[in-house]
Amino acid sequence: MKDSSREIAWQLGRTRREFLRDAARMTIGTGLMSASPFLRAATIAKKRKVIVVTFGGGARDEETFAPEGQGNIPHMLAELIPQSSFFTQVKNSGILGHYVATASLATGVYETLNNFAAVPPDHPTVFEYFRKDLSRPASDAWVVAPSNGFNRIGGSGCRSYGPGFGAQVILPKHLLSAASGGKGTDYDHLLHDNYETPLYAPQLAGGEFEVKQLEKILKLSVADFTLHAKTLSSPDELSVYITKRLMQQESPSLLWLTMHDIDIAHSGAFSLYVDAIRRTDRLCGELWNAIQQEPEYAGNTTLLILPDFGRDADQDAGGNGFQHHRTGDIASRTTWMMALGAGIRQGMVYDTPVQSIDLVPTLGAIMGFDAMQSRGKPIQELV
Repeated sequence: MKDSSREIAWQLGRTRREFLRDAARMTIGTGLMSASPFLRAATIAKKRKVIVVTFGGGARDEETFAPEGQGNIPHMLAELIPQSSFFTQVKNSGILGHYVATASLATGVYETLNNFAAVPPDHPTVFEYFRKDLSRPASDAWVVAPSNGFNRIGGSGCRSYGPGFGAQVILPKHLLSAASGGKGTDYDHLLHDNYETPLYAPQLAGGEFEVKQLEKILKLSVADFTLHAKTLSSPDELSVYITKRLMQQESPSLLWLTMHDIDIAHSGAFSLYVDAIRRTDRLCGELWNAIQQEPEYAGNTTLLILPDFGRDADQDAGGNGFQHHRTGDIASRTTWMMALGAGIRQGMVYDTPVQSIDLVPTLGAIMGFDAMQSRGKPIQELV
């Protein structure tokens, strides 16, 4: 069975490779090649920055890379992927819940915490490694995340690291709830908190700290923030707006953005799921353009984009196709990652199987810190 699963994963990755070769004219990477030394030299004079974008639940190939789905990801196919190193087989061998999977991505260890509990990861996060090893201030590491439990993602419960070295976490929904006084229906579409378990809907507990953070850190008045929020159509648009403000005002070296719109698939509405894919594609393109336009980021930033995991295949009788990720089948565990920007080879596709927990040690190799408790390995094609 294990060999069969490996073969299916390889076939899935090869299919993605062929789709990308035809759609985006990518080159197939055949060996373990480091980024060009000329690209690395060009970034030495500027402070290296890394932005990680993850999004909840992933999207199936049928709605993205396959010919029938490519119309949903025009920005990735035409703008991002041709400039990237793209990995067709990123396997998540852990628990397929959004908070625990994101915590695993952030620690490099498959965490086993309760997906719906407001607890920190057990192992040090990438933010703690970065800040402690490189003596970086709190203002240099930030997380922008959906509010369902992610308030503890910035720092671990590990005694030798802990919250004192963690990232500052902004929960845009909490900010908006606090700024609007929790009143009015103008923002209901931005405050919906959990698509997966409707019975679990924690209250958005915005408070004084969040409002002060909005005004002092992001340089936004409450009135301007709430007025702009009325022009947005989804929580992820709000998160990207906050992320851009952070880039402008704080210019952190390590910035982690988790988007969640795609997980509306749990509602069972295929049209909303596809709309969310298109929106996520557009927002990723907007973020890449923002990187090029910000003087502190242009030319010295590496952007990594990856889903936390995938979704069930239609042919699995135990699942609900696009709607869920409960079977643990190969389609829900085998996803992808793209890296682009400073120090990255452009237009490459790699079939090399990697684990989602390889992200943190790879970031360590790129930025110069030691992810000593991570159980992943640096991805050689990126370091």
